[in-house]
Amino acid sequence: MKKLALTTSLLFAALLAFGQLAVKNLKVENLTNPVGLDETQPRFSWQMESPACNVLQTAYEIRVGNDAAAVASGKKLTWSSGKTASDASVFVSYGGPAMQPGKKYFWQVTVWDNQGNTATSGGTDFWQTGLLSAANWKAKWIATSFQEDTVQQPSPLFRKEFAAKKVVKSATAYITSKGLYEANINGQRVGDACLTPGWTAYQERIQYQAYDVTNLVKQGPNALGITLGNGWYRGFIGFSGQHSFYGKELGLLFQLDIVYTDGKTESIVSDGSWKCSTGSIVSSEIYHGETIDARLEKTGWNKPGFNDTAWPKVKLTDGGPAAIVATYNEPIRKQTRFTPKSIFTTPKGEQVIDFGQNLVGWVEVQVSGKAGDKITLYHAEVLDKAGNFYTENLRPAKQMNTYILKGGGAEFFEPHFTFQGFRYLRVEGFPGDILPENFTAVALYSDMPETGTFSCSNPLINQLQHNIQWGQRGNFLDVPTDCPQRDERLGWTGDAQAFSRTATFNHDAHNFYLKWLKDVALDQRTDGSVPFVVPNVLGEGACGSTGWADVATIVPWNVYLAYGDKRVLENQFESMKAWVDYMTAQSQNDLWNNGFHFGDWLFYSENNDNIGNSAVTQKPLIQQCFWAHSTQLVINAANVLGKKEEADSYRMLLAKIKGAFLREYVTPSGALVSGTQTAYVLALNFDMLPENMRQQAAERLVTNIDSYGTHLTTGFLGTPYLCHVLNRFGHTDVAYKLLLREKYPSWLYPVTMGATTIWERWDGIRPDSTFEEASMNSFNHYAYGAIGDWMYRTIAGINTDENAPGYKRMVIKPYLGEGLTEASAEYLTPYGKVKSHWQTTGGHTRMEVEIPPNTSAVVHLPASTVEAVKESGKTLAEAKLSAGKTGKGYIVLDAVGSGSYVFEW
Repeated sequence: MKKLALTTSLLFAALLAFGQLAVKNLKVENLTNPVGLDETQPRFSWQMESPACNVLQTAYEIRVGNDAAAVASGKKLTWSSGKTASDASVFVSYGGPAMQPGKKYFWQVTVWDNQGNTATSGGTDFWQTGLLSAANWKAKWIATSFQEDTVQQPSPLFRKEFAAKKVVKSATAYITSKGLYEANINGQRVGDACLTPGWTAYQERIQYQAYDVTNLVKQGPNALGITLGNGWYRGFIGFSGQHSFYGKELGLLFQLDIVYTDGKTESIVSDGSWKCSTGSIVSSEIYHGETIDARLEKTGWNKPGFNDTAWPKVKLTDGGPAAIVATYNEPIRKQTRFTPKSIFTTPKGEQVIDFGQNLVGWVEVQVSGKAGDKITLYHAEVLDKAGNFYTENLRPAKQMNTYILKGGGAEFFEPHFTFQGFRYLRVEGFPGDILPENFTAVALYSDMPETGTFSCSNPLINQLQHNIQWGQRGNFLDVPTDCPQRDERLGWTGDAQAFSRTATFNHDAHNFYLKWLKDVALDQRTDGSVPFVVPNVLGEGACGSTGWADVATIVPWNVYLAYGDKRVLENQFESMKAWVDYMTAQSQNDLWNNGFHFGDWLFYSENNDNIGNSAVTQKPLIQQCFWAHSTQLVINAANVLGKKEEADSYRMLLAKIKGAFLREYVTPSGALVSGTQTAYVLALNFDMLPENMRQQAAERLVTNIDSYGTHLTTGFLGTPYLCHVLNRFGHTDVAYKLLLREKYPSWLYPVTMGATTIWERWDGIRPDSTFEEASMNSFNHYAYGAIGDWMYRTIAGINTDENAPGYKRMVIKPYLGEGLTEASAEYLTPYGKVKSHWQTTGGHTRMEVEIPPNTSAVVHLPASTVEAVKESGKTLAEAKLSAGKTGKGYIVLDAVGSGSYVFEW
């Protein structure tokens, strides 16, 4: 009887647990427990978790205070929203009194759902404000006072000792630099971020970072030690050999705010009392690598008690006009680690390590040897046809790290202010045998949470997805770069806009893009023209190319769709308009057909093309299409922001642009004057043609594809939209054929050639294993990875609804195609996980769908009849799922609520 009672009670408890509502993943400005926010009206987000179906939030209450216990008890609050009837759970604004600088605020949220349940978060979530205004900076900019070696430019060291006379309650360090920095307190590293303070339009703004260093500052003597490196600020940048683009002198700004247990405060700041010298980092350049001579180490220099009597005092320096702003995006951090896959000797006799993955970062080295032993590490992405180490595609970039040993035992080396793009490592001068345990490759990238996975029944497509993800990781180091290895590594705007939608699936790129878009607007010319690269290091005239400059409109809109953040449109709206207004000002007779443009970059072309197979698309036609597209996106943004007059004005402009397109670029029979795949793709994707001309244009596109033996010919501008257009106009079968093609040119061709990232060219390595032109042949270049967007949105079928962005309401509509028997995608939306997984076996189809709480979905089932479909063994009626319209091979289920569903037919 006792056993039965115990079993019954356990069952009852399990049933209670099954019905529980929980609230989790609390974020402020889309960051978890951030330190150093300068946002005066921060926004809160949270997710609901429930095993029940059809769960919606009906109300919330946010409580904010300076003490976790007070917040939990509801007493002595800084602010409470009160119980607010709303389903909003993403980017909910703070509405309390003004924030205080350097203050930690705890917060808690209670939610109510539509099934009578309530849940409250733990109450230990927090954010800490930054300095909030320039007036709260007590520190001064400092620089070295000694005569620098202007050739090597060794990394300068800055140090200061101080005494904390009382018990420390809390300590926060605020740090930034002109150049890159690494900071230590009492010999311990401050934070785990790399390449700080990141790269911005330095002439306009420099980010600072805030660190909770309470555990590093001790009562009694303390020492501060900061090392600087050239970085993007003073190093080589761009492909013309320019140096010191932003300035010739490195600088440091440092402020340590201490609160003692008795409530007293103290600030230790950079000022004229600091001292400076140089150490073991002899030189550091992003392109060329780093040289470290361990014999020059000043042992203990960043700890108390070091004898710095020979060190000169620093000099105070002018901070310049740039604003000092808080950091909102995730920092670059060490990520995945790779051990050697193989160690071998090439035909040339060189010792090479293969890490098995083309990555971006550096190699850690463990070594023992004699003082003066010199190890040189060279980095490359590929081997040549003969199996030798290949670096010609790096152009002048050396990608070389040199370590000189001090001797006396085991030593550890890694660079500090550089990064390399590589899979292969050539080692020279290593004392002894090269063993796997001596070398570890470490990937670096912005620490954006991973949000998406995609897999299917074709292993080559799975490898393509892997390559897309690693192409993104390797090129998302604080800015979206084109490539990570040669003398470039710049924020090319064309690549960024083409890949932006895919990027939001693989990682949470919200804060990454918001930060970078601010620099897009700051570097935008006063006439509205947008640079080729951002931050702009190519000069005032390098701007205004169609498809590149449209980053100003495309990325804000894609970020809005993915995350539902209206503020990105508010922040960027003037920039969006300025770009459209620039194009309008350049046009004549409603045609924009002047200026320099890259066109459909790296389109399919043939050598000695005597019969005209190269897919050259007229640049003016491309210009007109992107002008229209950006104008439409401005209209969309204006509608979201409630700017009716501006929406109406740009709507009239759009009609003129499309009318001129028809007159200039479309023949009476409906053919385009430029008959390439890209021409038809852009015209169809951007709705340049009236409804009655679109289907015939799509047929012409398919005819063109067939004429090339069913292969694509598109470049950077046409490729992102190619499969979307085919799918939209009923040619999903052709889109699948293009995706699954393994011969050049195709997405899978590089996979068959052993690629582990996306290539810059369709044939970076030719079928005979020779290389394309070395001057422009990157093997880590994410632009063509834009197909990932189609894989998520069309194959798996996870898509946004523009009327409820950020996946508040979503569309699940997979397109099953010949060549795949299964596909699955999971995506962590701002509300939680959505999943779509389908599998076909013979004539049977199974489709699993998961919808997160506080959202709904329109689910399209590729089934022929309602009666044939079962959900978890029940008819749709029994499962209380209402089938709406049917047609074109789909049954539509409107307003499917949260929960997990298994459909079969």
